[in-house]
Amino acid sequence: MSAGGVAVLLSCLSCCGSALWRYYASSPNYRIFSTRSTITLEYEGTLFSEWSVPGTCSVKNKRSPRTELRCSSPGFQIIKPLVTGPDLEEERNLFVDSSNICFLWYHRVIHYHHNLTQDIMVWVYDPENADTNELHLNAVAPSLNSFVLTKQMATLGQRPAIYTFLKRRVYFPDEKLKDGAWHISVPMAANDIAKDIRGNQVSFQDCFVADILFLMGFPWLIIPEIPGFLPISSPLGSQLMTVWDACVPSSIVLVANMETFQTNDSFRTWTRIRVPPSILTDKERSNVSDVTLSHDGIFFLINGILYLKNLTTFAKLGSKENLPEGGIIGITTRKWCWMDYLLKANNRSNMAIWTRDTIYLGYDSLQFVKIINTKKLMEILDIPSTATLSIHNIEYTAHPLELGLLLNFCVTCNVMKQIHLVIYNEDSKKWVHQDFSLNVTIDSFITPHFIYSSLPDLILWDKHRVYYSYHNFTTTGVIQTPTEFGNLSKLSHDSIIHDAYLDYYGNILVKMENNILFYFKINIRDAVKLHLWTNTSTKSSVFLNLFSQINFVHVFENGTLYVQEYPLGLEVRSVTFKTKEKCPFVAFHNNINRVFYILDKGENLSVWAQIVYPENYGLYIIVEPYGPKLLENKFYLQYEIASGFCTKTLDIIFYQNVNYEAVHDYFKLQYQNTGLMLMQVRPSEFEKTCPIPPKVFQIAVGCDTTKYIMVKGFNHKDCLRHNFFYIIEKSYLRHRPSKNLRVKYSWKKYGCPFRVDFRKKFHPLLQLYNENGYIEDVEVNFIVWEIHGRDDYTFNITMKKSGCLNEAQTWKSMTTLNKDLPLEEVWGPENYKHCFSYAIGKPGDLSQPYEIINKSNHNHLVWPMHRTGMYVFQVKILDPNYSFCNLTAFFAVETYGVIPSPNGYLVFSFLFLLMLLFFSILTFSYFHYMRIYRHLYEPTDKRKQKNN
Repeated sequence: MSAGGVAVLLSCLSCCGSALWRYYASSPNYRIFSTRSTITLEYEGTLFSEWSVPGTCSVKNKRSPRTELRCSSPGFQIIKPLVTGPDLEEERNLFVDSSNICFLWYHRVIHYHHNLTQDIMVWVYDPENADTNELHLNAVAPSLNSFVLTKQMATLGQRPAIYTFLKRRVYFPDEKLKDGAWHISVPMAANDIAKDIRGNQVSFQDCFVADILFLMGFPWLIIPEIPGFLPISSPLGSQLMTVWDACVPSSIVLVANMETFQTNDSFRTWTRIRVPPSILTDKERSNVSDVTLSHDGIFFLINGILYLKNLTTFAKLGSKENLPEGGIIGITTRKWCWMDYLLKANNRSNMAIWTRDTIYLGYDSLQFVKIINTKKLMEILDIPSTATLSIHNIEYTAHPLELGLLLNFCVTCNVMKQIHLVIYNEDSKKWVHQDFSLNVTIDSFITPHFIYSSLPDLILWDKHRVYYSYHNFTTTGVIQTPTEFGNLSKLSHDSIIHDAYLDYYGNILVKMENNILFYFKINIRDAVKLHLWTNTSTKSSVFLNLFSQINFVHVFENGTLYVQEYPLGLEVRSVTFKTKEKCPFVAFHNNINRVFYILDKGENLSVWAQIVYPENYGLYIIVEPYGPKLLENKFYLQYEIASGFCTKTLDIIFYQNVNYEAVHDYFKLQYQNTGLMLMQVRPSEFEKTCPIPPKVFQIAVGCDTTKYIMVKGFNHKDCLRHNFFYIIEKSYLRHRPSKNLRVKYSWKKYGCPFRVDFRKKFHPLLQLYNENGYIEDVEVNFIVWEIHGRDDYTFNITMKKSGCLNEAQTWKSMTTLNKDLPLEEVWGPENYKHCFSYAIGKPGDLSQPYEIINKSNHNHLVWPMHRTGMYVFQVKILDPNYSFCNLTAFFAVETYGVIPSPNGYLVFSFLFLLMLLFFSILTFSYFHYMRIYRHLYEPTDKRKQKNN
């Protein structure tokens, strides 16, 4: 923290609130907190006397409220301020690490919107010797120290690369440094935001560079501030409301009681959101009760009416958008990000809106749909008509296609009511009443939040307590505390719960209105009170920064913002050190490196997990599936004991064992056996000190939309890139029309045609690809047809030669059976039947061409011998057990090598001229030789007379 920032914070807080103390590290987000680090101690209050530190640590100025601390020995160090007066300040047990990690990667992103790329400048810096701009993460170029350090590391062989977490891509820098930094170009991607900077294992002075995880996606546009527009805010005295996009957590909207703020970089920069003066009254502008954020803009809930603010407009939403004109009591968006998922329905919602009796779902481009009301819910859930049912709250679950609905249920509705939970699946359109109920007073308001797990586990809270429901509603209760039986208000000077924050690492942070914090983890039933970090009178909220670390944002009465990093891990270790709480296992490893797996027909997924724990603890590995039972599994357990520790390794194979061939309804069977399952692999016991995050991942069974097939050798490069027209004679067409067919050849669609000599047979070899490239050669059966209707080609293998016992399917037989279907739909995996069994099909003429091709049956296309031609084929996978996808591709063949049939008139003319020439030469030769012979045999006296 800069000196200026500290001055601002202290000036705003010095007049009020209780005393507290905190600490800072030079490295952002406390990434390096070791014996090499300079730790800044800061006391906030008026009763400070001096710092108490152990002998292994030293302070620069013991009597200064703000000073520097260094510790020469690793481990827990007891630090506390000594104060005047009877009250004692709390001590912290700071864990100082011993590590060879001394340097960090600094990255600066430059956006190029014209080609949708991002240039990332990367260099190495030492937090202990960096300049202020680097420490505050707003440097535009390396400092002198970083310039020299980066150059030295590059000389030693250091070269960073960027690894993406979801798409598993790797981007490397240019060969040489430029301006003291590496430059890495990556495409803008909204679905691959989690990135890792990793370098080589290169050390300088026994120090290494730490890998760094950061979030970077497609940049969102900031709504500009327009002169003359007015503030929009929450009611006076209300707490801060903070929302962010689940997949872009650095894009945040914060509503305070004097302004609304927006940021796209976790409040490193921010703007105010203001609205035109003519739409809302002053009272309405200061009465925001809820807010959400989506790609369509910012949604404000004011007096039961929904308003939208985006780059171009501020508008009221109502009946025109299929929403109510009033009475809306809540809005929400998804809290967990799933970039990939399998959806059998048409669309997935990104927003829920509800009144007391009706639910609406919102989709992209401001599409809203009413899905159900309480009257219909009572019929579905079989609730008696004498009861009163109303919508209490709605929250999206961790499942990418589900949302949870809390319902108020009561009969007399005087003192108590029951809260029931119903889960709605957007894919199956089913409402499922869960085995969960909560008895509360009639005026209680419950806020739910589903935790990051495969099962629909959740926590809920009212003003004073946090409730939990774990293990698919089999374990429920109140989060306990060492005293007061879980009443957090009594441990917080009668303050009430402001909000609860959950992350992907299983951490749960409960923040009270006076900024006191409580902490626990998922599947844990008790919470601990953390050290006070922020003044109790300051309005503050919690958010995730660009590095997925928890930060505080403070809003002061003058409308200014201040951001503080929060060392959650260090604070938890300090508190749990006193309770002697230990993680029950030593290590938990697995090879699950993705959050989304998709299985096609015939594929399986093999994963493993391993747990190491002290002997006699009896731990094991739990696999928790959720969703339709689409897969079978096999488990293989290995067990080993050595040196007082047990190691259990669990190998799991997920697979599907369904035969789709020759079934009554192929598409129905496919639909029933495709879908989405959530899986979680976890240890059987867990504690607050365990650092391992929950391992939650999807297994989708269905079509991988990134898959496609191509004919080997087919491309768009090895020919002249142009479109052209050609004529197909009517006698070559399947339906023998009355006119020739004029066809336009589209190079963009069909690519470069294969040029094949008419004397050579052609065997297409199919290859399977996805977004990552080549997968395999396709070995199963497929069919081809000429898309314009040509049938002047055949196949070189007969049904008998291919081994058929009955007559095989052909294009002629399939078009006869399916006269009403287009050609591309008459034959496919849904109606394929092989001919290699007497039980399938009927006897027939086995001398017909066999029209099914695969990689190994040597079946080839044979061309007509008396003409050239252009053929545009479509190919389709025929094997019903190969893929859920309808895999097709186009390829074109141009035959050559045949001399065109000549015109008869030209032939006659040519022969006439040839014979005329022949006879002319013959006549000339005759007279020429007659002249010679006459001269030779003339009498001698006549020759003499001529000579005289």
